[in-house]
Amino acid sequence: MNIAELTALLHLASPALPIGAFSYSQGLEAAIDVGLIAGADDAAHWIANGLANVLAPGELPFIAHQLERWRAHDTQSTQALLDANAEFIASRESAELRRETAQMGWSLRQLCAQLEWGDAERRTTLERMTPIAQPTAFAFAAWAHDASTQATLAAYAFSWVENQTAAALKAVPLGQLAGQRIVVALRPRIEDAVARALATPPDALNTFAPQLGILSARHESQYSRLFRS
Repeated sequence: MNIAELTALLHLASPALPIGAFSYSQGLEAAIDVGLIAGADDAAHWIANGLANVLAPGELPFIAHQLERWRAHDTQSTQALLDANAEFIASRESAELRRETAQMGWSLRQLCAQLEWGDAERRTTLERMTPIAQPTAFAFAAWAHDASTQATLAAYAFSWVENQTAAALKAVPLGQLAGQRIVVALRPRIEDAVARALATPPDALNTFAPQLGILSARHESQYSRLFRS
């Protein structure tokens, strides 16, 4: 990995990226509300399960395939980009999870356009996707910075783990040291998740997470909450 690729992926994975990731917990807050998460060990277990059973078989291979389609960007791959984006949005288990990916995707698309990342032809394709899933926009940004697929998936997975941990710090709540222990413990599992994602063909993507869907739906009417999902 060269310095330009590293700094680009650090930028894309940064919590300072203005796409609103900090305002979502992706079901973690609802899990706290019903008593599934009561401390650091529970939070670590929840985040590890999300990485292994949601990201690794679903979002990460989806990003890998979208990234390859952005690279090719011929007639066939462009149509595949559009179709896969629509399928991903349709796979969201609740209204708030759908709004989350659409809002973050829109924000990242605006950033890509305003900073003129990539070429005009691909930015036109990006603009055609309404709504646009956040992983599709992330794959575009990674392509625009000539990032490798493996490094892109690692950056996305680390960003997700970090955001989940930050949500747990606020909502459980946890101390900073407990949060750092979770991140350190999950670093090897990010490598495993990336390897699994790279070996997953397009027709084997799996987003089956019924408990997450139920908790997310409950969160929409939760009495008190800090996060939008």
